[in-house]
Amino acid sequence: MEKRFKTKLKVSTRRNRAGNFEDIAKEINQKTVGWINYYGISLMKKFIHDTAQWLNHRLRQFIWKRWKKIKTKYYQLRRLGIHNDEALKVANSRKGYWRISACETLHKAIKTQTLIKWGLKDLNHLYERRYLSY
Repeated sequence: MEKRFKTKLKVSTRRNRAGNFEDIAKEINQKTVGWINYYGISLMKKFIHDTAQWLNHRLRQFIWKRWKKIKTKYYQLRRLGIHNDEALKVANSRKGYWRISACETLHKAIKTQTLIKWGLKDLNHLYERRYLSY
């Protein structure tokens, strides 16, 4: 059951997927809300926490790949509050998408709260609300 849920999220967040972030966040929200409403009565706090972290990491990777050019990466990092030298260093990095999405600078730029503001629902909050209602 948990493996199927993660596989569905993996398909929704493929790096070569078309569409804007709002549509993708809406699809992810539908899957997560439905899954948590069905399985939310069981005790799976650690799984939900780990899956939320993995999903946020995957979405950062997805966003980083969408930015493509160094100029765009630099501009977006500066827009999200990263200092000049740090933004330039990360934008020019030759590391892969998955590895760079785990770096501290990208975590400072695209926080979990930023993803929530862009339309993603917080898995931990959904689970806590659902679990406490029983």
